[in-house]
Amino acid sequence: MTRHSVVPAYLLACLLLGGANAAGFLPNLLLQLAALPLIGWASWQLLQEPPTKAARGALGLLGLLLLLILLQLVPLPPAVWTLLPGRGPVVDGYRLLGLPLPWLPVTLAPAGAVANLLWLLPAIATFLAMLVLGAFRGRWIAGVVVAVTLVSVAVGALQVIGGADSGLYFYQITNIGQAVGFFANSNHNATLLLVSIPFLAALQATLLKRSSARNASAIRLIVIGSFAILLVGLVINTSLAGIGLGIPVAFASWLIFGRQRPAIRKLLSVATALASVAALVVIVVGPFGNNLIGKQNANNEQSRQTSFTLTLRAATDYLPLGSGIGSFQPVYHTQESLGMVYPTYMNHAHSDWIEMLLETGIPGVLVELIFLLWWGRRTRAIWQAEDRDPFAQGAVIASAAILLHSLVDYPLRTAAISAVFAACIALMSGVRPYVRRSRTVSTARHLSL
Repeated sequence: MTRHSVVPAYLLACLLLGGANAAGFLPNLLLQLAALPLIGWASWQLLQEPPTKAARGALGLLGLLLLLILLQLVPLPPAVWTLLPGRGPVVDGYRLLGLPLPWLPVTLAPAGAVANLLWLLPAIATFLAMLVLGAFRGRWIAGVVVAVTLVSVAVGALQVIGGADSGLYFYQITNIGQAVGFFANSNHNATLLLVSIPFLAALQATLLKRSSARNASAIRLIVIGSFAILLVGLVINTSLAGIGLGIPVAFASWLIFGRQRPAIRKLLSVATALASVAALVVIVVGPFGNNLIGKQNANNEQSRQTSFTLTLRAATDYLPLGSGIGSFQPVYHTQESLGMVYPTYMNHAHSDWIEMLLETGIPGVLVELIFLLWWGRRTRAIWQAEDRDPFAQGAVIASAAILLHSLVDYPLRTAAISAVFAACIALMSGVRPYVRRSRTVSTARHLSL
């Protein structure tokens, strides 16, 4: 096993085993344990030599995220934490029990914060192994993502054909009757489908540069067939967000990696913008069972409209520091009325951005803004580079698709998508795969008489 195959192999394991958030405890545990050697190896490498210039900004972002989580676990004296908004019921609870107020951290769910930190291990391992160790190749990363996605489409088709009795569902808690592939949630499978589109286009661009005219036709035929399979996957997946985002993602990939004339590229840019807006409007106002906007969902306890409303209301109660990492479920329950209490419950806000606001408050928003600024600067640098890296360009589109889908879902809560996202950010940072240092051999010259 070569050094460059380390991250692709680990990413393959994440895509196959890390497709669930609430379910799949044992597979995720294995991925977390496997992440520890990679993190340790990268940490040891950082102690040996400082990080490269390309890696410093991305490593700083990771440091800010970890600092945000760790600071919420620092115990505070009662005189401090009782002043934080939303802590009144906690104080009342200790007083009713006749107990003295202890030192408590910012987060209302310390165990949840630790659990969230453990769930980040696969993404951190992927990120550090690429950024510090250079244990990857861009085409191998893209190849793994595309290959697993194509197989996932086939598995999803068999799941739909088999219906509720299909034995191809890998998790007990899942969307029975839908094409979930290797995931528990069909929406998260849709995220993988979106991500694979730009990576497939980047693979095509790379292969065509190195192929002869005879092989170019075969490559184009294979790529067209793969795109058709991905399109079928999005259709049978039935995720509205997946279908809506699939249009701009496909157009953007075609625009970036295609070889069009300047006039055609301008028309294609306009068509991309119009198609994206049209898809968004059709999904929002169309009769497709959308549970985000509409009067019929205002009192539906399982709708995104209800979830967003209650989460935002709770977020305002816990500003400026938030309720703490991992505290969504207990805090959300306090916002529900008694008539909304059922055996099923809302495990996440179905919007990572809104849930981040609730749990981390203003500091979390600042970290998000810093990340978006870095993302925008790196996107500009990637497009202005003389020698553009197609996989960095593909990573820009893929990461944008994940960020946009996270507005109405929580794909980053799975090890599979979080590892892919970490790989995208590492590719965008500008790091290059590891190159073995050449040894210089000293030669002695002798003068003979």
